Amino acid sequence: MIRDVPDYPFAGILFRDLTPIMADPRAMLHITETMSEYLNTKQTQVIAAIDARGFIFGAPIAAMLDVPFVPLRKAGKLPPPVVGTDYALEYGSARLEASTLAVAQGQNVAIIDDLLATGGTAAAGAKLLGSLGANVVSIAFLVELTFLSGRELLPDGIDVFSMVQY
Repeated sequence: MIRDVPDYPFAGILFRDLTPIMADPRAMLHITETMSEYLNTKQTQVIAAIDARGFIFGAPIAAMLDVPFVPLRKAGKLPPPVVGTDYALEYGSARLEASTLAVAQGQNVAIIDDLLATGGTAAAGAKLLGSLGANVVSIAFLVELTFLSGRELLPDGIDVFSMVQY
């Protein structure tokens, strides 16, 4: 159900299109149940998801776990007060922001995103939540591109979970 799109968004990039999965209610339910069951074992108290495709998976997981959902947004998308961190992408740079009111000191937070490539975005999310006093217990992805070694950029000691590896 994962569609390969060559040379998107730039020449030389092989984009993994997850929209066919998103269009299938049974697939989405399977993803939500699988990740929820796994993250429940990590004593997750908050689900944070990365803008924008992470929201699609993170919000239903938070609802299934009956925990708060925290959006980690691109710069300028959240009302103040916010805190942010800049990071490198595989084809550029970006800034990730969160509300300073998003998590309580010491809360166990799991980060959700659609895909782990080089690890920069997920590492930025962990850094951002750590700066707010959260305890990042896991970073979970639907897809991991293992050949890009994104796990190596993620902070030591944080659990990493992916449902599909390429």
